[in-house]
Amino acid sequence: MTFEAVEARIDAALAAEPDGVIERIAAKAGTTPGAVLARLPGRDAVRLDGVDLASVWNELTGWGDVLVIVHTAAGVFEIDTALMPGTAGQGYFNVGSGAALHGHIAAGRCVAIYCVDRLFFGRRSCSIQFVDEDGAIMFKIFVKRSPDRSLDTAQLALFEALRDRAVPAAHQPTLAAPAA
Repeated sequence: MTFEAVEARIDAALAAEPDGVIERIAAKAGTTPGAVLARLPGRDAVRLDGVDLASVWNELTGWGDVLVIVHTAAGVFEIDTALMPGTAGQGYFNVGSGAALHGHIAAGRCVAIYCVDRLFFGRRSCSIQFVDEDGAIMFKIFVKRSPDRSLDTAQLALFEALRDRAVPAAHQPTLAAPAA
């Protein structure tokens, strides 16, 4: 399949479900979630380089409680927690203990980090999505919602500042390779 054909399939899947789950849109287009993120227009998905994983993660530790989502074919796991700082070692980015989420991230596999600002089932949603070398989303970190379901204003300002330091995805190399 040509690059243009993959892009056309992504565009069709996005047109059919513009505010849907990225992984589901990718499956319908026969490509990777990373390819879908790369295809989102302008400020809907702003790309940072994956080598920035440690600095982005450690910046997020100052945001307070966030929603971390790990989405696999077997389930969607959600963790509300503050992020602990991490350090590089033994080929991993090691996230310290002291919060609900701790462990080891294969940082060398992260090729892109997207600041995603788009509608999700009709409601604005803002997240940081970490994409691996296969085009899969490693995990997502969302701006939390207030009790009235609006985005937390302090975290939203931090998200927008992070996003605004990057270059729009349209000006970055894409990951629009067909899924294996």
